[in-house]
Amino acid sequence: MKELPIIKRLEEELKKVEKELRVDLPRELQRAASHGDFRENAEYEAAKQRQSFLQARVQHLKARINSLANLKLEDIPRDSVAFGSKVYLREINTGDEVVYELVTPEEVDPRNGKISVSSPIGRALLNREVGEEVQINLPSGVKEYEVMDIKTLHDLLLEDENPQG
Repeated sequence: MKELPIIKRLEEELKKVEKELRVDLPRELQRAASHGDFRENAEYEAAKQRQSFLQARVQHLKARINSLANLKLEDIPRDSVAFGSKVYLREINTGDEVVYELVTPEEVDPRNGKISVSSPIGRALLNREVGEEVQINLPSGVKEYEVMDIKTLHDLLLEDENPQG
């Protein structure tokens, strides 16, 4: 089964965080502890706070990786908008075109059209098919779009495997 690209990125981040937690931070704590009295040692206190943050981050990353690894690609529709889909829309009133890709919260990048599946736009697009019209509530007001094309996660993963075609 093909692994989602986000899983690899999260695993790389996990390695970096675990290295900092297990290698770099103990050195910082030891150096800060050598300065004496812990009650007035800001460097030691900052290192302890960083340690708590990193421990929480490790747990979060492991949970996200596990959750995404358990996602069954065969359960993701191939003919309608779902997680991982790239959706090509045309605004009905103006003819303007926009493309959204429905991604995990870690990948959200609105400037590049990457929006969360659980965002208002993402929820409005879920389960839509080519040719359907959809109303999306935006800060600027309600806009009506037609779904012009969909590239599902399956299509996009296939493109990643075969970049020429």
